[in-house]
Amino acid sequence: MPGAALRLQTLTPGAQSAEAVAGSLADWLRPTRRTLDLALYNVRVPGTAGGRLHATVRDAAARGVAVRILVHKPGVPVLPLHAAPTPRTRLDLLRALGAQVRTVDDARRLMHHKFAIRDEESVWTGSANWTLDDFALEENVVMQVRAPEVAAAFTEVFEQLWESGSVEDTGALDAPLARVGGALVRPWFCPGRGRALSARIAERIAAARTRVRVASPVITAGPVLRALAEVQERGTLDATGIVDATLTGQVLDQWRRADVTWKVPLLEEMLDGLDFAGKDSKPPDGRPGSPLDFMHAKVVVADDAVFAGSFNLSRSGEENAENMLEIEDAALAGRLAAWIDLLRAREAEAEAAPA
Repeated sequence: MPGAALRLQTLTPGAQSAEAVAGSLADWLRPTRRTLDLALYNVRVPGTAGGRLHATVRDAAARGVAVRILVHKPGVPVLPLHAAPTPRTRLDLLRALGAQVRTVDDARRLMHHKFAIRDEESVWTGSANWTLDDFALEENVVMQVRAPEVAAAFTEVFEQLWESGSVEDTGALDAPLARVGGALVRPWFCPGRGRALSARIAERIAAARTRVRVASPVITAGPVLRALAEVQERGTLDATGIVDATLTGQVLDQWRRADVTWKVPLLEEMLDGLDFAGKDSKPPDGRPGSPLDFMHAKVVVADDAVFAGSFNLSRSGEENAENMLEIEDAALAGRLAAWIDLLRAREAEAEAAPA
């Protein structure tokens, strides 16, 4: 498609500042002419980084851009099964930008998106919440997609959430493939297509012939877990990945307490057999402003296919409001596979370092 573009940025702790990421985001927002729709799980960007972002959105609203911001209701306690912090968004600060602001209030399901739609033509999405921690302390992937077909799908889901104020009955659309530069791109949305998304990721993992790489805080979606276990059992594929060790340990403890006996050995044997790395993140201590450093990326590479977005590879994620891009692009797949290998190597160095 003429003028289409796909750009991807990996965020690695210590490799970029929060100010640099916020600046890149502000640069992306600045050309908005007519409409700006934001669906954000958590927004907390104080200081210089936030000032630049706030000014960009405020200036857009002042020149007549229709700005709508949808967030998960802050302060609503999040169930442990979601492996996510409770959002601390300041609604008063968002309204001061000149935006219309609405919330989704659901303790059981999360409005877990992190996307922006510019002029119904371009989308910013990925795994990074708009917070200083996500920008600087956590592993994340963010993507910019300029393609009206992709933007139209995101807009449809945004409208569903905006009108209903509820996660339930949203995301049930089969978006078509779009050619974006040299890549083929298809957006997926949960909860409407959550089960189908897990099945699709599992299908691509099972069909892989050369490599599989996975980066996800947790892996609890049944089809994905079984597909990776089968890859591990075959032992013929270059397959590995990284999880958040702290969050995964919490999941295993929950399963043991709930007597979910079949999943515990399956996950443990898969992680060990495929030599997954685990990042020892710091558990949230509940204090306002305490930093979060989860391994937060949500990426699957299967041969030349990539899945990346906000969707943890989890059963609960299938029921949340989530998005994922399925991208067919050999160069992009190679880049993300190499990045996941870099993350694994960093964890190995951290483990080997003297205490």
